Amino acid sequence: MPRPKELTWLHVRCRISHWCRPRFDETGCVRPPRGSPLLIILNKNKKSPKVEKMNLGAEEEPAPDIHLPADIDWQMLDKSKFFFLGAALFSGVSATLYPVVVLKTRQQIAHAHLSSVKTAVKILRHEGFRGLYRGFGTSLMGTIPARALYMTALEVTKSNIGTATVRLGLPEPMAATIANASAGVSAALAAQLVWTPVDVISQRLMVQDDSSCSGASKYRGGIDAFRKILRSDGLRGLYRGFGMSILTYAPSNAVWWASYSVAQRLVWDGLGCYYYCKKDDDGTKGASVGHRPDSKTVVAVQGLSAAMAGGMSALITMPLDTIKTRLQVLDGEENAKRPPTVGQTVRTLVREGGWSACYKGLGPRWASMSISATTMITTYEFLKRLSAKRQENLT
Repeated sequence: MPRPKELTWLHVRCRISHWCRPRFDETGCVRPPRGSPLLIILNKNKKSPKVEKMNLGAEEEPAPDIHLPADIDWQMLDKSKFFFLGAALFSGVSATLYPVVVLKTRQQIAHAHLSSVKTAVKILRHEGFRGLYRGFGTSLMGTIPARALYMTALEVTKSNIGTATVRLGLPEPMAATIANASAGVSAALAAQLVWTPVDVISQRLMVQDDSSCSGASKYRGGIDAFRKILRSDGLRGLYRGFGMSILTYAPSNAVWWASYSVAQRLVWDGLGCYYYCKKDDDGTKGASVGHRPDSKTVVAVQGLSAAMAGGMSALITMPLDTIKTRLQVLDGEENAKRPPTVGQTVRTLVREGGWSACYKGLGPRWASMSISATTMITTYEFLKRLSAKRQENLT
Protein backbone atom coordinates (compact mmCIF):
# COMPACT_ATOMS: atom_id res chain seq x y z
CA MET A 1 0.00 0.00 0.00
CA PRO A 2 1.51 3.39 -0.96
CA ARG A 3 2.21 5.86 1.79
CA PRO A 4 0.04 8.98 2.20
CA LYS A 5 1.58 12.05 0.63
CA GLU A 6 1.21 14.39 3.58
CA LEU A 7 2.68 12.85 6.69
CA THR A 8 3.86 14.28 9.97
CA TRP A 9 6.37 12.20 11.89
CA LEU A 10 5.24 12.38 15.49
CA HIS A 11 7.13 9.76 17.37
CA VAL A 12 9.96 7.30 16.95
CA ARG A 13 10.03 4.48 19.47
CA CYS A 14 12.84 1.99 20.02
CA ARG A 15 11.90 -1.44 21.30
CA ILE A 16 14.37 -1.43 24.18
CA SER A 17 14.64 2.26 25.04
CA HIS A 18 12.23 5.08 24.49
CA TRP A 19 12.16 8.61 25.79
CA CYS A 20 8.63 9.96 25.66
CA ARG A 21 5.42 7.96 25.94
CA PRO A 22 2.79 9.09 23.42
CA ARG A 23 -0.58 10.20 24.68
CA PHE A 24 -3.79 10.33 22.69
CA ASP A 25 -4.96 13.56 24.27
CA GLU A 26 -1.81 15.54 23.55
CA THR A 27 -0.07 14.20 20.47
CA GLY A 28 -2.55 11.89 18.81
CA CYS A 29 0.15 9.21 18.64
CA VAL A 30 -0.71 5.54 18.74
CA ARG A 31 1.65 3.46 20.82
CA PRO A 32 2.93 0.54 18.70
CA PRO A 33 2.80 -3.07 19.90
CA ARG A 34 5.60 -4.06 22.25
CA GLY A 35 8.66 -5.43 20.52
CA SER A 36 7.87 -4.03 17.08
CA PRO A 37 10.30 -1.61 15.40
CA LEU A 38 7.65 0.80 14.26
CA LEU A 39 7.42 4.40 13.21
CA ILE A 40 4.17 6.14 14.00
CA ILE A 41 2.83 8.42 11.30
CA LEU A 42 -0.28 10.49 11.10
CA ASN A 43 -2.12 11.25 7.89
CA LYS A 44 -3.18 14.84 8.04
CA ASN A 45 -6.09 14.16 5.72
CA LYS A 46 -7.61 11.46 7.95
CA LYS A 47 -8.69 11.34 11.56
CA SER A 48 -7.27 7.91 12.31
CA PRO A 49 -3.53 7.44 12.63
CA LYS A 50 -1.75 4.88 10.52
CA VAL A 51 0.99 2.51 11.63
CA GLU A 52 3.72 1.34 9.29
CA LYS A 53 6.79 -0.83 9.73
CA MET A 54 10.03 1.01 9.22
CA ASN A 55 11.74 -0.01 6.00
CA LEU A 56 15.40 -0.36 6.95
CA GLY A 57 16.46 -0.55 3.32
CA ALA A 58 14.10 2.07 1.92
CA GLU A 59 15.64 4.17 -0.80
CA GLU A 60 12.61 6.01 -2.05
CA GLU A 61 12.16 7.98 1.18
CA PRO A 62 14.32 11.02 1.91
CA ALA A 63 16.88 10.53 4.66
CA PRO A 64 15.29 12.95 7.14
CA ASP A 65 12.20 10.72 7.38
CA ILE A 66 14.07 8.11 9.45
CA HIS A 67 15.36 10.00 12.45
CA LEU A 68 16.34 7.12 14.72
CA PRO A 69 16.75 3.45 13.79
CA ALA A 70 14.51 1.09 15.67
CA ASP A 71 16.17 -1.62 17.71
CA ILE A 72 17.35 -4.30 15.29
CA ASP A 73 16.46 -7.77 16.48
CA TRP A 74 18.42 -11.00 15.96
CA GLN A 75 16.04 -12.19 13.25
CA MET A 76 16.63 -8.98 11.29
CA LEU A 77 20.39 -9.52 10.91
CA ASP A 78 22.35 -10.95 8.00
CA LYS A 79 24.43 -13.35 10.12
CA SER A 80 27.38 -13.79 7.72
CA LYS A 81 27.78 -10.04 7.32
CA PHE A 82 27.27 -9.54 11.05
CA PHE A 83 30.10 -11.89 12.05
CA PHE A 84 32.53 -10.91 9.28
CA LEU A 85 32.18 -7.16 9.80
CA GLY A 86 32.12 -7.67 13.56
CA ALA A 87 35.48 -9.45 13.51
CA ALA A 88 37.05 -6.61 11.50
CA LEU A 89 35.55 -3.75 13.50
CA PHE A 90 36.18 -5.19 16.96
CA SER A 91 39.75 -6.19 16.07
CA GLY A 92 40.46 -2.53 15.42
CA VAL A 93 38.86 -1.53 18.70
CA SER A 94 40.86 -4.18 20.60
CA ALA A 95 44.12 -2.96 19.07
CA THR A 96 43.39 0.59 20.18
CA LEU A 97 42.56 -0.32 23.78
CA TYR A 98 45.08 -3.12 24.37
CA PRO A 99 47.83 -0.97 26.00
CA VAL A 100 45.38 0.07 28.74
CA VAL A 101 44.72 -3.61 29.50
CA VAL A 102 48.47 -4.23 29.79
CA LEU A 103 48.82 -1.34 32.26
CA LYS A 104 45.92 -2.65 34.35
CA THR A 105 47.37 -6.17 34.45
CA ARG A 106 50.86 -4.98 35.41
CA GLN A 107 49.43 -2.91 38.25
CA GLN A 108 47.34 -5.78 39.58
CA ILE A 109 50.25 -8.19 39.89
CA ALA A 110 52.74 -5.62 41.25
CA HIS A 111 53.70 -5.99 44.92
CA ALA A 112 54.39 -2.26 45.26
CA HIS A 113 51.88 0.40 44.29
CA LEU A 114 52.72 2.25 41.08
CA SER A 115 50.56 4.79 39.31
CA SER A 116 49.44 4.22 35.75
CA VAL A 117 51.85 6.86 34.45
CA LYS A 118 54.84 5.36 36.27
CA THR A 119 53.89 1.88 35.08
CA ALA A 120 53.69 3.10 31.48
CA VAL A 121 57.03 4.90 31.74
CA LYS A 122 58.65 1.78 33.22
CA ILE A 123 57.38 -0.39 30.37
CA LEU A 124 58.47 2.06 27.68
CA ARG A 125 61.91 2.52 29.26
CA HIS A 126 62.75 -1.17 29.67
CA GLU A 127 60.73 -2.86 26.91
CA GLY A 128 59.92 -0.14 24.41
CA PHE A 129 56.60 0.42 22.69
CA ARG A 130 56.28 -3.31 21.95
CA GLY A 131 55.95 -3.92 25.68
CA LEU A 132 52.50 -2.33 25.56
CA TYR A 133 51.40 -4.94 23.01
CA ARG A 134 52.81 -8.11 24.54
CA GLY A 135 50.42 -10.99 23.94
CA PHE A 136 48.26 -9.00 21.53
CA GLY A 137 48.45 -11.57 18.73
CA THR A 138 47.26 -14.34 21.03
CA SER A 139 44.55 -12.13 22.45
CA LEU A 140 43.32 -11.13 19.00
CA MET A 141 43.16 -14.71 17.69
CA GLY A 142 41.12 -15.78 20.69
CA THR A 143 38.94 -12.70 20.81
CA ILE A 144 37.43 -13.29 17.34
CA PRO A 145 35.66 -16.60 18.18
CA ALA A 146 34.94 -15.41 21.72
CA ARG A 147 33.31 -12.25 20.40
CA ALA A 148 31.22 -14.28 17.95
CA LEU A 149 29.96 -16.46 20.82
CA TYR A 150 29.34 -13.37 22.92
CA MET A 151 27.28 -11.53 20.29
CA THR A 152 25.25 -14.60 19.40
CA ALA A 153 24.36 -15.39 23.01
CA LEU A 154 23.66 -11.72 23.70
CA GLU A 155 21.23 -11.16 20.84
CA VAL A 156 19.43 -14.51 21.08
CA THR A 157 18.92 -14.19 24.84
CA LYS A 158 17.87 -10.55 24.65
CA SER A 159 15.32 -11.35 21.96
CA ASN A 160 13.85 -14.38 23.75
CA ILE A 161 13.81 -12.88 27.25
CA GLY A 162 12.43 -9.61 25.90
CA THR A 163 9.55 -11.44 24.24
CA ALA A 164 8.87 -13.47 27.39
CA THR A 165 8.83 -10.43 29.71
CA VAL A 166 6.49 -8.58 27.37
CA ARG A 167 4.08 -11.53 27.35
CA LEU A 168 4.11 -11.50 31.15
CA GLY A 169 2.85 -7.93 31.01
CA LEU A 170 5.82 -6.35 32.79
CA PRO A 171 6.33 -2.59 32.42
CA GLU A 172 8.63 -1.78 29.53
CA PRO A 173 11.49 -0.27 31.60
CA MET A 174 11.55 -3.37 33.83
CA ALA A 175 11.26 -5.72 30.84
CA ALA A 176 14.14 -3.99 29.06
CA THR A 177 16.37 -4.08 32.16
CA ILE A 178 15.67 -7.78 32.78
CA ALA A 179 16.25 -8.68 29.13
CA ASN A 180 19.54 -6.77 28.97
CA ALA A 181 20.85 -8.12 32.28
CA SER A 182 19.96 -11.71 31.34
CA ALA A 183 21.57 -11.28 27.93
CA GLY A 184 24.75 -9.97 29.56
CA VAL A 185 25.03 -12.99 31.86
CA SER A 186 24.36 -15.44 29.01
CA ALA A 187 26.93 -13.75 26.77
CA ALA A 188 29.59 -13.79 29.49
CA LEU A 189 29.06 -17.49 30.24
CA ALA A 190 29.36 -18.43 26.57
CA ALA A 191 32.38 -16.25 25.84
CA GLN A 192 34.39 -17.38 28.89
CA LEU A 193 34.74 -20.86 27.38
CA VAL A 194 37.16 -19.25 24.93
CA TRP A 195 38.24 -16.13 26.77
CA THR A 196 39.62 -17.80 29.90
CA PRO A 197 42.41 -19.79 28.15
CA VAL A 198 43.18 -16.75 26.00
CA ASP A 199 43.35 -14.55 29.11
CA VAL A 200 45.68 -16.98 30.89
CA ILE A 201 48.10 -17.08 27.94
CA SER A 202 47.96 -13.40 26.95
CA GLN A 203 48.30 -12.17 30.54
CA ARG A 204 51.34 -14.39 31.10
CA LEU A 205 52.88 -12.84 28.01
CA MET A 206 51.98 -9.34 29.23
CA VAL A 207 53.90 -9.67 32.48
CA GLN A 208 56.75 -12.07 31.72
CA ASP A 209 59.39 -9.31 31.53
CA ASP A 210 58.08 -7.58 34.65
CA SER A 211 60.33 -7.95 37.70
CA SER A 212 57.20 -7.85 39.89
CA CYS A 213 56.22 -11.25 38.51
CA SER A 214 59.35 -13.26 39.31
CA GLY A 215 57.51 -16.56 39.35
CA ALA A 216 56.26 -16.31 35.78
CA SER A 217 57.77 -18.57 33.14
CA LYS A 218 59.44 -17.24 30.00
CA TYR A 219 57.61 -17.86 26.77
CA ARG A 220 58.63 -17.31 23.17
CA GLY A 221 55.06 -16.62 22.10
CA GLY A 222 51.46 -17.66 22.45
CA ILE A 223 51.89 -21.17 21.04
CA ASP A 224 54.93 -21.81 23.24
CA ALA A 225 53.00 -20.58 26.29
CA PHE A 226 50.07 -22.84 25.39
CA ARG A 227 52.34 -25.90 25.16
CA LYS A 228 54.21 -25.19 28.39
CA ILE A 229 51.08 -24.49 30.42
CA LEU A 230 49.38 -27.60 29.03
CA ARG A 231 52.45 -29.74 29.74
CA SER A 232 52.98 -28.48 33.30
CA ASP A 233 49.41 -27.96 34.53
CA GLY A 234 47.21 -29.77 32.03
CA LEU A 235 43.89 -28.44 30.83
CA ARG A 236 43.19 -27.07 34.30
CA GLY A 237 46.14 -24.73 33.85
CA LEU A 238 44.53 -23.15 30.80
CA TYR A 239 41.29 -22.71 32.71
CA ARG A 240 42.89 -21.40 35.88
CA GLY A 241 40.61 -18.76 37.33
CA PHE A 242 37.63 -19.90 35.25
CA GLY A 243 35.33 -19.81 38.27
CA MET A 244 36.53 -16.33 39.20
CA SER A 245 36.16 -15.24 35.59
CA ILE A 246 32.52 -16.31 35.67
CA LEU A 247 32.04 -14.57 39.02
CA THR A 248 33.69 -11.46 37.57
CA TYR A 249 32.28 -11.18 34.07
CA ALA A 250 28.77 -12.56 34.59
CA PRO A 251 27.78 -9.90 37.16
CA SER A 252 29.90 -7.33 35.33
CA ASN A 253 27.98 -7.92 32.11
CA ALA A 254 24.66 -8.01 33.93
CA VAL A 255 25.44 -4.71 35.66
CA TRP A 256 26.74 -3.17 32.44
CA TRP A 257 23.81 -4.06 30.19
CA ALA A 258 21.21 -3.26 32.84
CA SER A 259 22.95 0.06 33.62
CA TYR A 260 23.21 0.84 29.93
CA SER A 261 19.49 0.30 29.46
CA VAL A 262 18.64 2.53 32.43
CA ALA A 263 21.22 5.21 31.56
CA GLN A 264 20.09 5.40 27.96
CA ARG A 265 16.48 5.76 29.02
CA LEU A 266 17.37 8.52 31.52
CA VAL A 267 19.40 10.47 28.96
CA TRP A 268 16.65 10.16 26.36
CA ASP A 269 14.09 11.23 28.94
CA GLY A 270 16.03 14.45 29.42
CA LEU A 271 16.64 15.12 25.74
CA GLY A 272 13.45 13.61 24.40
CA CYS A 273 11.12 15.65 26.54
CA TYR A 274 12.75 18.73 25.08
CA TYR A 275 12.46 17.46 21.52
CA TYR A 276 9.03 15.86 21.69
CA CYS A 277 7.07 16.96 24.73
CA LYS A 278 7.96 20.61 25.14
CA LYS A 279 5.42 23.17 24.07
CA ASP A 280 6.65 26.16 22.14
CA ASP A 281 5.78 29.60 23.39
CA ASP A 282 2.92 29.70 20.91
CA GLY A 283 1.53 26.41 22.22
CA THR A 284 2.77 24.28 19.30
CA LYS A 285 4.21 20.88 20.12
CA GLY A 286 7.93 20.48 19.64
CA ALA A 287 7.35 17.41 17.49
CA SER A 288 5.23 19.32 15.04
CA VAL A 289 7.98 21.84 14.30
CA GLY A 290 10.48 19.12 13.53
CA HIS A 291 12.69 18.91 16.61
CA ARG A 292 14.25 15.49 16.20
CA PRO A 293 17.59 13.97 17.25
CA ASP A 294 20.08 13.61 14.44
CA SER A 295 22.54 10.74 14.05
CA LYS A 296 25.24 12.58 16.03
CA THR A 297 22.86 12.97 18.95
CA VAL A 298 21.96 9.28 18.82
CA VAL A 299 25.64 8.26 18.87
CA ALA A 300 26.40 10.75 21.66
CA VAL A 301 23.58 9.37 23.81
CA GLN A 302 24.71 5.79 23.21
CA GLY A 303 28.31 6.70 24.03
CA LEU A 304 27.44 8.62 27.19
CA SER A 305 25.16 5.85 28.42
CA ALA A 306 27.86 3.24 27.74
CA ALA A 307 30.50 5.26 29.61
CA MET A 308 28.21 5.60 32.63
CA ALA A 309 27.47 1.86 32.59
CA GLY A 310 31.17 0.99 32.18
CA GLY A 311 32.22 3.11 35.15
CA MET A 312 29.55 1.57 37.37
CA SER A 313 30.46 -1.97 36.33
CA ALA A 314 34.20 -1.37 36.87
CA LEU A 315 33.68 -0.04 40.38
CA ILE A 316 31.41 -2.89 41.49
CA THR A 317 33.46 -5.79 40.09
CA MET A 318 37.04 -4.48 40.53
CA PRO A 319 38.02 -6.70 43.53
CA LEU A 320 36.89 -9.83 41.66
CA ASP A 321 38.93 -8.84 38.61
CA THR A 322 42.08 -8.26 40.70
CA ILE A 323 41.77 -11.69 42.36
CA LYS A 324 41.09 -13.35 38.99
CA THR A 325 44.15 -11.74 37.39
CA ARG A 326 46.43 -12.83 40.23
CA LEU A 327 45.13 -16.39 40.06
CA GLN A 328 45.78 -16.57 36.33
CA VAL A 329 49.22 -14.95 36.30
CA LEU A 330 51.11 -15.84 39.49
CA ASP A 331 52.51 -19.33 39.91
CA GLY A 332 52.20 -19.62 43.69
CA GLU A 333 55.83 -20.16 44.71
CA GLU A 334 54.80 -19.93 48.36
CA ASN A 335 52.66 -23.05 47.91
CA ALA A 336 55.30 -25.46 46.58
CA LYS A 337 54.58 -24.53 42.96
CA ARG A 338 50.91 -25.36 43.36
CA PRO A 339 48.47 -22.78 42.00
CA PRO A 340 47.30 -20.36 44.72
CA THR A 341 43.75 -20.63 45.99
CA VAL A 342 41.27 -17.77 46.13
CA GLY A 343 41.73 -17.52 49.90
CA GLN A 344 45.53 -17.36 49.63
CA THR A 345 45.29 -14.72 46.93
CA VAL A 346 42.97 -12.53 49.00
CA ARG A 347 45.21 -12.87 52.10
CA THR A 348 48.27 -11.91 50.05
CA LEU A 349 46.51 -8.84 48.66
CA VAL A 350 45.35 -7.71 52.10
CA ARG A 351 48.84 -8.26 53.52
CA GLU A 352 50.38 -6.14 50.76
CA GLY A 353 48.09 -3.13 51.05
CA GLY A 354 44.94 -3.77 53.02
CA TRP A 355 41.55 -4.17 51.42
CA SER A 356 42.29 -1.24 49.13
CA ALA A 357 44.81 -3.51 47.37
CA CYS A 358 41.83 -5.26 45.80
CA TYR A 359 41.31 -2.03 43.85
CA LYS A 360 44.78 -1.98 42.32
CA GLY A 361 44.51 -0.87 38.72
CA LEU A 362 41.08 0.70 39.23
CA GLY A 363 42.08 3.81 37.28
CA PRO A 364 43.14 1.96 34.11
CA ARG A 365 40.24 -0.49 34.41
CA TRP A 366 37.75 2.35 34.88
CA ALA A 367 39.20 4.17 31.88
CA SER A 368 39.46 0.96 29.87
CA MET A 369 35.89 -0.13 30.56
CA SER A 370 34.41 3.33 30.01
CA ILE A 371 36.33 3.99 26.80
CA SER A 372 35.88 0.40 25.66
CA ALA A 373 32.17 0.46 26.43
CA THR A 374 31.68 3.74 24.57
CA THR A 375 33.64 2.51 21.58
CA MET A 376 32.17 -0.98 21.61
CA ILE A 377 28.53 0.03 21.87
CA THR A 378 28.73 2.65 19.13
CA THR A 379 30.62 0.16 16.96
CA TYR A 380 28.12 -2.55 17.84
CA GLU A 381 25.09 -0.42 16.98
CA PHE A 382 26.79 0.63 13.74
CA LEU A 383 27.54 -3.03 12.98
CA LYS A 384 23.91 -4.01 13.51
CA ARG A 385 22.72 -1.29 11.14
CA LEU A 386 25.24 -2.42 8.51
CA SER A 387 24.17 -6.05 8.94
CA ALA A 388 20.41 -5.51 8.89
CA LYS A 389 18.51 -7.36 6.20
CA ARG A 390 16.35 -5.42 3.81
CA GLN A 391 12.81 -5.11 5.10
CA GLU A 392 11.30 -7.04 2.22
CA ASN A 393 13.34 -10.08 3.27
CA LEU A 394 11.78 -9.98 6.70
CA THR A 395 8.15 -10.04 5.66
